Amino acid sequence: MADLDSFLARAERLLQRLEAVLPHPPAAPDWAASIAFRYRKRGASGVLEPVRHVATIRLEALVEVEPQKERLLRNTAQFVAGHGANNVLLTGARGTGKSSLIKAVLNEFAPQGLRLIEVDKADLVDLPDIVDLVASRPERFIVFCDDLSFDEGEPGYKALKSILDGSVAQASDNVLIYATSNRRHLLPEYMKENLTYQHTEDGEVHPGEVVEEKISLSERFGLWVSFYPFTQDEYLAIAAQWMRGFGVPEDAIVAARQESLVWALERGSRSGRVAFHFAKDYSGRHHA
Repeated sequence: MADLDSFLARAERLLQRLEAVLPHPPAAPDWAASIAFRYRKRGASGVLEPVRHVATIRLEALVEVEPQKERLLRNTAQFVAGHGANNVLLTGARGTGKSSLIKAVLNEFAPQGLRLIEVDKADLVDLPDIVDLVASRPERFIVFCDDLSFDEGEPGYKALKSILDGSVAQASDNVLIYATSNRRHLLPEYMKENLTYQHTEDGEVHPGEVVEEKISLSERFGLWVSFYPFTQDEYLAIAAQWMRGFGVPEDAIVAARQESLVWALERGSRSGRVAFHFAKDYSGRHHA
């Protein structure tokens, strides 16, 4: 009998250790702790962590992207109101405000119940569990995937593709996916894939199956919002807007014009990110 008790005790300890390392569905966080959450892996399981210091960027701080701003605002307003809205893919030149626009939209609609969950592409395999966790919540959730692109064979690709459109278990009505990427087709494309094209006698070209697979993910986003490189005047307007936000007076902003162009030349880019970095540096030196 003593041997049996000892065996059962050892088996119980073994089961406890196994439970600690086996994956579990994510537990609900304190939803009142923040308007934004990050999904993070802890061992084999994932957790939703409240973001303690959410980016405070506002829509009025983003200039020279008015068409993109209008389209994303309209889609998000429809979503928050419970009307039809689309998953969104924001693509285009680097540093043009794709991620900043999503953060600003979150701050705009957070009082109306909008929340954001940031998920890294490596963790997209757990997307169905995240969707199930928030399905019964009264809030509206944006699942945010920043700088999204995939290499061949990454498991998150299939999971995202199924959630967007294709799985028997679709995302709930209170979840949309907003993703940013520097390229519209989210998988790399190679010259050798052109060999899968077939040419018929009447001249019609049929895309091969490999190419079709490459573009199928981006096509599942209902709304594409494209961003383009800024002209010199647009770059200067963005830098001026950031400097105003940092409290630089107008006469100093005018005086900074030439210096801001040199800064962009040295960086090899006139992006909004470069304008922000210049404004931050210039305002610091001006106030000092």
